Amino acid sequence: MIKKYWNKGGKQKAITIFVVLLLLVLLFFFRDDYQPVLLFIRKYIFIIIISLLVLILGLRKFRKSESVGGRLGMLALLIIFFGILYGVGWHLKMYDYMKTYNVFNSLNKVEINELPLTQNERIQPLRNVFSMANESVGETKDVSLPHLVRIGTENKWTMAIQPSEKYVMQQMSDNTEEVFAVSSTTPFPRFSNENRIPVTFSIGESLKFSRNTYNAVVQRFNPWMLLNYEPSDTFYMKNDDGKWVEVVSLIKWKGFFFPYPSFGGVMIIDSGEHDMNDYLERITIGKGTFVSPDEIKNYPFLMKQNTLSEKVSQLEAESLKFLGGFSDPLPWNMETAVKIPMMPKDQNQQPYVTDFDFAGSNSDAYSGLYHWFGLEPVGNERTSLSYSVFIPADGTDKLYYYDHATKKQGYAGVSAMPLKVKESRKEYDWSASTPVEFRPYIKEIAGRKRMFFLGTISSISSTDAQQFDGSATPDLVLIDSEYRDVIWIDVKHPSTWDEEVYNQLNEAWRASEGIGYYYKEVPKDEDIMEQQMDSLMSIPKIDDNTDTIDKLQRQIDSLKAAKGL
Repeated sequence: MIKKYWNKGGKQKAITIFVVLLLLVLLFFFRDDYQPVLLFIRKYIFIIIISLLVLILGLRKFRKSESVGGRLGMLALLIIFFGILYGVGWHLKMYDYMKTYNVFNSLNKVEINELPLTQNERIQPLRNVFSMANESVGETKDVSLPHLVRIGTENKWTMAIQPSEKYVMQQMSDNTEEVFAVSSTTPFPRFSNENRIPVTFSIGESLKFSRNTYNAVVQRFNPWMLLNYEPSDTFYMKNDDGKWVEVVSLIKWKGFFFPYPSFGGVMIIDSGEHDMNDYLERITIGKGTFVSPDEIKNYPFLMKQNTLSEKVSQLEAESLKFLGGFSDPLPWNMETAVKIPMMPKDQNQQPYVTDFDFAGSNSDAYSGLYHWFGLEPVGNERTSLSYSVFIPADGTDKLYYYDHATKKQGYAGVSAMPLKVKESRKEYDWSASTPVEFRPYIKEIAGRKRMFFLGTISSISSTDAQQFDGSATPDLVLIDSEYRDVIWIDVKHPSTWDEEVYNQLNEAWRASEGIGYYYKEVPKDEDIMEQQMDSLMSIPKIDDNTDTIDKLQRQIDSLKAAKGL
């Protein structure tokens, strides 16, 4: 048809060339809009090809069939085929099953025989921080989802203060002008001036059109990346020059048969206002500096940092259900199959970004931020801790796991923690509060490493399940995963937590493990002096009548002497 129209004359040729050029221009400038379609095709390319082949061959057979029965039979076969494809692939989730299996085969898995210690424990859970941050901004502003990142030598929650999605004009005209950076180790996160950093980002998560982070990053993709990459989580941190940057985690899709996601590097977006040249660059080739996983070592601020998409780490952790073999997770097996436990009430789900110290753990893992998962057996009635999974948050191509089940440690998992906390204080008003986000707390106490779960008591709105009460002084609990005991700890004095745990559990440990005595305090010099002063002051005073006695004695002696005369 196009060839026939082309041969009609010069006018038709000019129109055809113009339409083709216009189409190419539109495809170039609006590639961020249709890229999700390309990704969909990429993700399901094998299924799409099989379906098209079956459909084409079936319709050809249908057209060649001369009998009504043959045509009806062919239609019935096509319906059965696509029904089975939908039922097995989507309803029974076999497509996801195969995708996860491909992830498992691609992983660089390392089993460790000793748990690392935790350090720089974060006090407030993510949803509390998010609520407190939103309470600190005006009506026309929103706060982006907080992420735990390393700023210098500290771990901080960072988030952008950006134009609200309810105000479209601000999204089109305003920039992101401020960033929150609050300490994760304090029970008193302050969202005031010193933690409210003025920094301008002309590209932001809530901004519109070419200034939107997603659009700017996709526009930066080359044709190959358009088919294989997608932007994910956005982090705010300082680069090696001490300047604030926006770091967008990228997901790369690999494989042809049942493609699976992997860490694809990051895109770094610098801060600062953009001029006309930046605008032209943004709408044509996008904005950002692409850093592949192999190049991260050239950027020190990205090493041991939190830049990995949680979508990727979740699938990697879930894939450990295949440790028992390809068929083990099937419904009729499930001998060693595990799952990521889901926590209720829209709280932050695993992974929990945690700072681990791997020094002395007989592994090559670095000490820093990791995505931690506590995997449990498949099924709602089993809540034991099967595996602890440590995935480097900077995208390092390794996965470390500790096998609790094989070692028969009998640790309780995250799913069991809420009920144990509620049982420990029946007088608490649990209708308005709930224990949330049980992250690992591993310390050397009383002669060996012990694993606890650190949980926060949060109040959740009865009308909005995502609205958490960000109290400045939350109640904290530590639960011994082995002994199942709950210790309510003093949130204001983290240095006393280990001793508080010991004071409550030491008798049980001595009875069960035969341990000695710990935390024997040596008296300080000032304490010894105070004790001595108290002892002196405690000696009873005796009336001093020495002079009177001596006087009377002299009188007696005089009388005796006179009588003798």
